Amino acid sequence: MITIALPLIFAYLADVMMIITAKMVVGRLGAIDLAAAGISTDLSYQMCIILMGFFSVVGVLVSEARGALNRERIVPELIRGMILAGLLGLVVTVIVLNLGHVLKALGQQPQVIALAGPYYTGFAFAMLPIVWFGVLRSFAAAMMKTGFVLAVTVVTVILNYFLMQGLVHGSFGFAKLGIAGAGIAWAVSMWFKFLCLAVYTFFLIRQRRLPLHPGTIGGPRAYGPLVKLGLPVAGIVAMESGLFATTSLLSGILGTVELAAYQMVMGWIAIPFVISLGISEGAMVRVAYFVGARDPAAARQAGNLGMLVGVGVPLLLVVIPVFAPGLISHIFLDPSDPNFAQIGGLVASLLLIAAVFQVFDGLQAIASHALRGLKDAVVPLIIAGIGYWLIGLGSGYLFGFHFGWGAIGLWGGVAIGLAFTGTLLAWRFELLAKRQLPE
Repeated sequence: MITIALPLIFAYLADVMMIITAKMVVGRLGAIDLAAAGISTDLSYQMCIILMGFFSVVGVLVSEARGALNRERIVPELIRGMILAGLLGLVVTVIVLNLGHVLKALGQQPQVIALAGPYYTGFAFAMLPIVWFGVLRSFAAAMMKTGFVLAVTVVTVILNYFLMQGLVHGSFGFAKLGIAGAGIAWAVSMWFKFLCLAVYTFFLIRQRRLPLHPGTIGGPRAYGPLVKLGLPVAGIVAMESGLFATTSLLSGILGTVELAAYQMVMGWIAIPFVISLGISEGAMVRVAYFVGARDPAAARQAGNLGMLVGVGVPLLLVVIPVFAPGLISHIFLDPSDPNFAQIGGLVASLLLIAAVFQVFDGLQAIASHALRGLKDAVVPLIIAGIGYWLIGLGSGYLFGFHFGWGAIGLWGGVAIGLAFTGTLLAWRFELLAKRQLPE
């Protein structure tokens, strides 16, 4: 599990770093440019994240086939995933090319929409390689070959920075294109990352001598298992991302101080979450592998081990928000800012809630992935809907607005929802895994 998870953890951290450095480069153009590029990136990436959740099940299907020693199934599962990802990726590309209409419907300022146009026109062509890369990453995890994913991601971070700096500001001999250059830099970087992993995947298939016979890809019915498992998984991802997007909007309604504090705390939360995400993918493919191998005891052990490690790591990281909350404030905000004291005080309070939040956020992510390994996604979707939205957002809105507890009440409610969801998903995994054990 560590062999699979550790490279993925650092790869996810590198992805976060790439987004941060890109915003830093664009931010030098001005606040409005940063806002235009930021909201375009966030909206576009949300669609890709949902699709990558959908296609994470390729890893489940491939890993199950490996466990069952059914080598003939492995490559067809990958190809079916790539074909469907290509079709959906093109749909997302068209949506992003018309993102101006979405921004207008969301009530964004005309100046922001005008600046966003040149950016998302280039950024749209990053959608397809992002989704395809997600499919290949799931395949690499199932094959227990994630080291190359880390390597190519780190190289892409460096490449993206140089392209951003060059195309946006005219450095390194590039033409100065402004905000349009940022979109082009993203597209080139994502195609580079995808093509590198595609070549590696091809050689991995050749090295393992995995067969692909004519007709093994099958017709439309062959896509049934992928769609049946992928749709509810995509629903879970959409609900989770929607939860945080709505929490951000509600924080903005509470005030600019609350919104700034939210952004700063989320900057910290991203670190334990991506660690849990790497562990969750490791747990998912190991559970699926042992399901295919018809070893339910090992599948149960893999899932429980993933949850144990996934809770343990965020517990260790609790040290930062509990004992050094000021560190987070100083990283994200200049102490000379007139609102520093007010925002810093709120961040310190929210980080105490985040200490609990991050543990259960990790638990729900890993439990959900472990259940995917058991091909259980419909009931987890229902649990997520109740936990994220009814309990989490519902109680957060009640505490924050009705009782007047502000951001602390809003975050407290979301933490309660994640605790409910994580605990119930972990209990369901244990229940289903025990049922498969022989009497």
